[in-house]
Parts: sequence; C-alpha cells; structure tokens
Amino acid sequence: MKNPRSSAWFHSPGYPGFSRRAWLRAEGFPADVFDGKPVVGICNSWSELNNCNAHLREVAVAVKRGVVEAGGVPLEFPTISLGEMFMHPTTMMFRNLMAMDVEESIRANPMDAVVLLCGCDKTTPAQLMGAASAGIPAIVVPGGPMLAGRWRDQRLGSGTDGRKLFDLFRTGRLTEEEWCEIEGSIARTSGHCTVMGTASTMTSLAEALGMSLTGCANIPAPDSRRMVMAELSGRAAVAMIEAGLTPARIMTREAFENAITVLMALGGSTNAVIHLIAMAGRLAIRLTLDDFDRISRRTPCLADVKPSGAHLMEDFFYAGGLPALMNRIAGLLHGDCLTVSGKSIGESIAAHRSQNDAVIRTREEPLSAEGGIAVLYGNLAPDGAVIKQTAASPELLRHRGRAYVFETRDQMLAEIDSDDLPVDANTVLVMRNCGPKGAPGMPEWGHIPMPRKLLEQGVRDMVRVSDARMSGVSYGTVVLHVAPESAIGGPLAVVQTGDEIVLDTEARKLELVIPREVIDQRFSRFAPPPRHHDRGYGRLFLDHVTQAHRGCDFDFLAPDYK
Repeated sequence: MKNPRSSAWFHSPGYPGFSRRAWLRAEGFPADVFDGKPVVGICNSWSELNNCNAHLREVAVAVKRGVVEAGGVPLEFPTISLGEMFMHPTTMMFRNLMAMDVEESIRANPMDAVVLLCGCDKTTPAQLMGAASAGIPAIVVPGGPMLAGRWRDQRLGSGTDGRKLFDLFRTGRLTEEEWCEIEGSIARTSGHCTVMGTASTMTSLAEALGMSLTGCANIPAPDSRRMVMAELSGRAAVAMIEAGLTPARIMTREAFENAITVLMALGGSTNAVIHLIAMAGRLAIRLTLDDFDRISRRTPCLADVKPSGAHLMEDFFYAGGLPALMNRIAGLLHGDCLTVSGKSIGESIAAHRSQNDAVIRTREEPLSAEGGIAVLYGNLAPDGAVIKQTAASPELLRHRGRAYVFETRDQMLAEIDSDDLPVDANTVLVMRNCGPKGAPGMPEWGHIPMPRKLLEQGVRDMVRVSDARMSGVSYGTVVLHVAPESAIGGPLAVVQTGDEIVLDTEARKLELVIPREVIDQRFSRFAPPPRHHDRGYGRLFLDHVTQAHRGCDFDFLAPDYK
C-alpha cells in the first residue's frame, strides 16, 4: 500500500474512520479521494508578516497541481512563519518553536509525505528540523530570491547595499530625499534577500543536502520557472512515498559534509553553522565546529556574490546556480549521497556547467583559496567562535588592538555616533550579553555599526567581537558566536575596556592578552544578568536552549548524538 499512514486515519474501523472521511468530504472532496490515494501535506510558511514568503500561496497552488498529476491528494496546512525584518527580538528566538510546530503538525495529521514551503532565513532550517524529527518523506520548495533592487544607475542587493548606503546617510553624504528613494527601490519584488545572506544560503544548502530538486534553490521568486519547479516537486513528493525516501535516508553525515563544503564554496552565511549543527542533531549526527574548519581549509570559495563578492543571486542563477557550483567542486563531495529525486548528488549535478566564470569562479582562480568561514579558538572563545573571512578586510584578519567594551546593545546604540567615543581604527569593539540566553535569542546584533567619527575619517572597517550572530547580508571583520556566551560566564564577560585582544585568523586564534590569574580574579566577581522571561515560551527557551556550538536547539529535542 502506498499510503499506510493516511490509511490508518481514514480506513480505521468503526466511527473514527467514518467521521474523518465525512469531515474531509465536508471540504468538497469526492468519495474516491480515499481509494488508495496518498496524502501529501503542504507545509506553508506564508505570512503577510513575512515579506520573503508572501508569495508562497501561489507556489502552493503549483505544488498541488503536481501532487494531483501524480495521483496524490494535496492538503495544505499553515505553521507559524518567521519574518526576519519584523519579529522582536529575533527570529532565532522562535526557530525552535517553528520546528516544533512543523514536527507536531506532521506527526498529528494524516499525511504520507510533506512538501516544505520556505524562504526567509529561519523558516528553512526550522522546517527541516521539524521534518527530520517527524520522519516521513519530505521535500523542500523555497520561494526564491527577489530581483535586484535599483536606485538611479545602481543595482542594489537588499541588506548588503542597504547597510553601506545607510553609512553614507549617517555621515550626511545622502540626503533625506535620496534615502527615501532608496527605501522605495531596494526591495521591489517578493522573495528573500538577493545576496548570499542566510536565506539564500539555507535554501542552497537544502538543495546541497539532497532535500530539494536539483536547480530549485536559486530561481528568482518572480520567475515562472519557480512555479514549474514547485509543480515538479509535488510530483516528486508522491514518488517519494513508495520509495520510502525519508529525511534520515537523505540527510546522512556524508550529506551534511556536502552541505558544509557547499557553504564554504558559496561564502555563505555564518548562521548556517548553527543551523546545520541543529539539523544534524535532530538525526543524532554530531557536527562540530572542527568539521566546519577542516572542510573550510580544503574548499575554495567560488561564488563571487555579495557580501563576499560583487554579484547578486540573480546573476548566480543565470550563471548556472548551485548545480554548476557543485559541479566545479564535485571532487570534494560525496557524490553517491541520495536526493529527493531518487538520484545521487553526483548524477544530479553531472551535466551542469558554469555559464559565467566571473560569477562562479574556477578552482584555478577562486575568490578565496579557503572557504568563507573560519573557526577561532582561544582563551576568549574556549568553545569556539566564527568569522566570515571572505567578507572581512584582509589587513585586519591578523590584528592586535585594545578593547572598547559595550555591556549591552542599548549602550552601543547610545554611544556609537558620539563624537567623543574613545576609539580609533586600531580599537577592537566588544559587545556582550547578546547570546542565546543573554539577549535573549542570539539576535543579529554582531555587525556593530562603524563609529560615525571613524566613518567621517574614512575608516571603513575595524575588528568587532561579540557573542551575537550577524545577518548573512552583513560584511566586515566581525567575530561572532563567541562561546560560551557572556551571560552564562563565558570569558567575554570579563573583558574590560583597554584590554588587548589578538585576532589571528590564519592561526585560528582569538586571545585576551592578560594573565590567567587576572582572568580568574575577574571571574570570581561575575554575576549573571537578570533573566528576561519567567513564563511561557520565553522561559522554555531560557531553560533549555544550548550554546551556539551545539546549534542553539533545545536540549530535549535532539537525540543522543552518534
């Protein structure tokens, strides 16, 4: 039987089976809907409070066509949606809640497979975490990136160029009128950010894992090929049921190593480190920061896409997109890993070639000889920290400077534009209490703005260190995810203004240059900050969230690691 799971609902003996059939027929379905047809759930993260996913209703219609064509019954259902631009304090606070929503919605309802409609940053990992835990066949259909923004003669990448232009506005080099023009033209279609931010990274990694059809991730949201791919994915979902293609069969350790390799070749978002660790944990696969650094050292960065490079996701797609990039690094991948199509990764990417070597670089002329992300350790980050080295200033990747410490983000915002802020180009800006428990939720506060006084002096970058995350669209010499975080007594908690900090990216070091006994004395005076929540989901989050190097999942949701 193709659909043993839904049949258990609709063909159970007695009144329960009768009532379930009757209530589904109340939606206008004919009686033959129960004649051996598999049920495919369509998990839709559409929301008007999530501009990236605002077009997923249309995508769902195309998926339904594919399911029906393949002989299945499509049943769409909603889950919470995480709009990166709107949610307070951060969507990361609610990624685990969405993952639980997805898991329990799948587990509690009569479906034999599920199609995951995602796009915005945390919706993709949340859906994959939930589907991995639920364990039925699942396929990802992202909404795709928006088209490039345009202001006067400039093509604009949402997020990355917005931040750069805002610095011009802060320093008086753009007028109020010009700033308003940019606001109306930087994000002009549905879809997620059109740079290699977290959304583009995570949908690309879903494809690299084998969880979406080849070529699916990078099609722009308004492109009709997005709907074609959605329809084909609906057909594939039905085929996956009989084949028994569950997430556990596709998302193996080797598949996660492929995803890490692709992450490094893309120059992708640092957030992907946290998300991949959490996703693997749901399948009892232990990924560590050392896995990421080991793979980064052997993987060239080939995607010349903002913020690491010069182009946009639209250009990346026209150049051949993810399959072409993966073909270029095929020798670094586990080619026999299974995909949702039933084919291997190797088979799926074999025919794809780059159409533009300026966008998808050759291995002989990479954007960077190493991958986009480096992992740092030292007495300031015993459990690790990360830096997006391809989006940093090369001259700052090895740096020694004195710290200026912000106790909180509010303090930073109050001081950063001050004309008498006691910093110079050599200063290391440090911000604490921004981690999973300290913020709470580990917001994307790590891209500390450049002090206005330095921007006016022509300084465009400086070393910044925090236990926060950073938006994937951000850039600069920014050290993130310092673990353990300061709020639970990590070393960042005892840094004082004037202390020397050493960053050596090549040596993978982040060190506080003060004697061990001084550090110990400061720790003896440490007191944790007040809790942010005493009830509801906030309390659950604070009680059970793990640290960044463990994926920030809840400690009770991941089984024991292998």
